[in-house]
Amino acid sequence: MVRTLRLAVAQSTVPEDPGDRGAVRAAGEEIRALMVEAAGAGARLVQFPEGALVYPHKRVVAAGPDGTLAPADWSGAGWEVLREEAERIAALAGELGLWTVFGSLHPLTPPARPHNSLYVVSDQGRLVDRYDKRYLSHTELSYLYTPGRPEPTVFDVDGVRFGLAICIEANFPALFAEYERLDVDCVLLSVMVDDPARATVAQAYGTLYNYWLGYAVAAQFAAGAPAGIVAPGGRWLTRAPAHNRPALAITDLDLHSTDPDIDIALRYARPWRRRARAGLYTDHRAADDPRSGSRTAF
Repeated sequence: MVRTLRLAVAQSTVPEDPGDRGAVRAAGEEIRALMVEAAGAGARLVQFPEGALVYPHKRVVAAGPDGTLAPADWSGAGWEVLREEAERIAALAGELGLWTVFGSLHPLTPPARPHNSLYVVSDQGRLVDRYDKRYLSHTELSYLYTPGRPEPTVFDVDGVRFGLAICIEANFPALFAEYERLDVDCVLLSVMVDDPARATVAQAYGTLYNYWLGYAVAAQFAAGAPAGIVAPGGRWLTRAPAHNRPALAITDLDLHSTDPDIDIALRYARPWRRRARAGLYTDHRAADDPRSGSRTAF
């Protein structure tokens, strides 16, 4: 079984009006151009940002009177164009033999609000899974989206195990701890935010849980924190150029890496931390020693 996988992580231009069908089609074209570039570089999987086909600005779909917010009006969204572009992305993934993860809206049965989702398309061009954002911001929950089911999404490519997360979910460490317990090798975190601190949090999860982490961001926000890939242990392995233009960050995920910090993270730190959480220290405590029990004596 292959245990090395070349991962490409994209910063692509994300439109913010679901009713602008031309912008959605342009986003689809850009995604497909980056897919071709990723495949040409030997990637097996390419990851795109949150809402890669469209991430609606709250003032576009949820504008109320006097500048207030109101429940989103989705009637003007170009659902047919979003579906067509998603299908074209899937078809190209099959032609290229390239696993593709990209963000978009997933409509539910009206009047239910849509999910904010990541679609997982296989190298055969089949939609094999979908991750729906579980933790929403106050505005998203109040006016825009339906939260996803509580279960995580995990899938395997060439013996490498992936998990998915979206944007504000970076602020919920329990999601990332859960992926470590599920033996995930790499978490793909896709964001649509102008917040360099979000990339720092992503890097921290590579340190805390000793897995790879792909960080895909909208191109218009990439100057502050470009797309990149974090190694187990927390080092940035590669980053796209820090400019607000479409680009890729590409590197190999090698589960048998002899790189010193990756080797230590995978084969020593991760197993040790699991043992520590499982009660390793219980038998080593001096439970009956009064010098240990007393906390008010030097």
